[in-house]
Amino acid sequence: MRTYRYFLLLFWVGQPYPTFSTPLSKRTSGFPAKKRALELSGNSKNELNRSKRSWMWNQFFLLEEYTGSDYQYVGKLHSDQDRGDGSLKYILSGDGAGDLFIINENTGDIQATKRLDREEKPVYILRAQAINRRTGRPVEPESEFIIKIHDINDNEPIFTKDVYTATVPEMSDVGTFVVQVTATDADDPTYGNSAKVVYSILQGQPYFSVESETGIIKTALLNMDRENREQYQVVIQAKDMGGQMGGLSGTTTVNITLTDVNDNPPRFPQSTYQFKTPESSPPGTPIGRIKASDADVGENAAIEYSITDGEGLDMFDVITDQETQEGIITVKKFLDFEKKKVYTLKVEASNPHVEPRFLYLGPFKDSATVRIVVEDVDEPPVFRKLAYVLQIREDAQINTTIGSVTAQDPDAARNPVKYSVDRHTDMDRIFNIDSGNGSIFTSKLLDRETLLWHNITVIATEINNPKQSSRVPLYIKVLDVNDNAPEFAEFYETFVCEKAKADQLIQTLRAVDKDDPYSGHQFSFSLAPEAVSGSNFTIQDNKDNTAGILTRKNGYNRHEMSTYLLPVVISDNDYPVQSSTGTVTVRVCACDHHGNMQSCHAEALIHPTGLSTGALVAILLCIVILLVTVVLFAALRRQRKKEPLIISKEDIRDNIVSYNDEGGGEEDTQAFDIGTLRNPEAIEDNKLRRDIVPEALFLPRRTPTARDNTDVRDFINQRLKENDTDPTAPPYDSLATYAYEGTGSVADSLSSLESVTTDGDQDYDYLSDWGPRFKKLADMYGGVDSDKDS
Repeated sequence: MRTYRYFLLLFWVGQPYPTFSTPLSKRTSGFPAKKRALELSGNSKNELNRSKRSWMWNQFFLLEEYTGSDYQYVGKLHSDQDRGDGSLKYILSGDGAGDLFIINENTGDIQATKRLDREEKPVYILRAQAINRRTGRPVEPESEFIIKIHDINDNEPIFTKDVYTATVPEMSDVGTFVVQVTATDADDPTYGNSAKVVYSILQGQPYFSVESETGIIKTALLNMDRENREQYQVVIQAKDMGGQMGGLSGTTTVNITLTDVNDNPPRFPQSTYQFKTPESSPPGTPIGRIKASDADVGENAAIEYSITDGEGLDMFDVITDQETQEGIITVKKFLDFEKKKVYTLKVEASNPHVEPRFLYLGPFKDSATVRIVVEDVDEPPVFRKLAYVLQIREDAQINTTIGSVTAQDPDAARNPVKYSVDRHTDMDRIFNIDSGNGSIFTSKLLDRETLLWHNITVIATEINNPKQSSRVPLYIKVLDVNDNAPEFAEFYETFVCEKAKADQLIQTLRAVDKDDPYSGHQFSFSLAPEAVSGSNFTIQDNKDNTAGILTRKNGYNRHEMSTYLLPVVISDNDYPVQSSTGTVTVRVCACDHHGNMQSCHAEALIHPTGLSTGALVAILLCIVILLVTVVLFAALRRQRKKEPLIISKEDIRDNIVSYNDEGGGEEDTQAFDIGTLRNPEAIEDNKLRRDIVPEALFLPRRTPTARDNTDVRDFINQRLKENDTDPTAPPYDSLATYAYEGTGSVADSLSSLESVTTDGDQDYDYLSDWGPRFKKLADMYGGVDSDKDS
């Protein structure tokens, strides 16, 4: 017989809130839904064995928000091996173990220590185990159980937004969707009605309604007009518990704006408008503004203006100001007070964007009458033509009348007009005008070949009001007269070969004429009468305004006659006939057998070895260039300045030569010989200066030898005077420094080096007589003497 051991999980009901337990199967995911089944297994063919059940564990339920003063009892754990002797110890682990949930390790009682909130955590998963208190080993395997928090209605519905904003077109049908509001409840939607939300409208009726289950707000009133009321504030309530008594609720505000639709036609505030404009207003001039009002806004309030009827339909225009939605009446054509003084127009205002569903409200346009009065102004004279074109022959005499212009005052007064020529357009005063009748006449002779067209301006001015004037262009064409003789088109100089044959063409002649006859030019060519007899050439007229020069004999000799001058008479065929004589130069030249010119100078046979003109010119040019080069070189030599050999980057007009040689002292006989200064004869006679560029070779001047007892200062002054008068000296001052102290000093040398080498004792009492500046020295050296005496 087999022995079975049982570990029991006992569930106790605690007060004042009950707990519930249900069997659970092995936990995989979610909550177990079925009771754990007995596991059957067999060791033999016909034997059924029952598997051992270690735990019997449950699912527990606790109510949230427990308000009692004691710990809330959850349940009890018990093992079938528990003998009640305290040998077993119960252990609890998992979510909240030891903090939210505690267990009595001896009895297995489980308690909740704090208030639980399902919205924070709805399920707690824990693990239980019984161990041997003495050995610490588990007597049962660890098993898992669940504590589920039961919901109570402790959360009110909350809307996703505190304030909603929505729009809906005006004049919308009933039931038109506006906006949907949404509220959420944190309570458990699977337990009771705590999370079941119902919507209702608290404010905003009868204009809007809300669906209780979905929160969709719709229009509830027909033909809501934006022009009457644009803004609406609706308050919506969301209540849980399905809207029953005792349920919690929350509210939100919905601001609804009616958007505009084109449901209002434009309307003129008045039926008639009147404006005035002077007759001088040019096209495009604004006369006045009209405006129709439209209760709509934005695009629905856009207005277009047009002239539909009236007497001034073609004289005026209307345009729309897009910013102000006004109609601007403008002048379309020039006005004339004398022709028409008043115009009447019919102006229409309409909406360009019309919604067909509102056409039943009537036509979306309106019209008004506009009366325009034309005012008279003093206008300038008006010419009968916009421009005048006149003609005159170029041989016309002075004061010949060309034509006339006419202008008159368009005003009713018909003021008299005077005429004048704008002299800026006729600077030479070739034309003039009669100020009374506008007749144009010449004041100078004309020449078509100089200027074909004359463009001048005539001014007409009112005599009573000189400010009123007008201008008109006048184009005068000068007609041609045959007053110019034809002449050669170019200067002709040709040649004839010495071996030319008779009737050989040597040159083709062409002519031009400044005149421009109507029928075109027709020139004739012939030899001058004085050259016809005995001429060696003939002229052949080609009858096409050209002619050819032909030889009259065989052979020419350039040594007998090298050049022929052939006078040719050119005549035109106009009236009166004009002719001129031109001379053609024909040179006799030597030619090859192809007739190509080789030489036309007879001197080439006489002086075959002579130089050509080009060679002579080249030789003369070389000589001139050579002479200019020599002259420039000599001038630069004279003007070249003397440059010092010693050039410093700090060179200025005064140059200081510094010798940075300190010397070796009095004992140094190798550094400088002062005897050289005392004996100028020691200087080499041919030794020159090295600080300037020598311009010419000057022998050094002999200077008298200085006496042995001459002071060095006198010697230097003498040398300075000599250098001032020396023409070879540089044109700037040169300072030479001589490190020579001189002889005969009263104090002798103050050097202590010399004192050390002196065998005898020195007397320094005289230092006290030199004054306060030498008092320190007197004290120093005087003290030394007193020390020696002591």
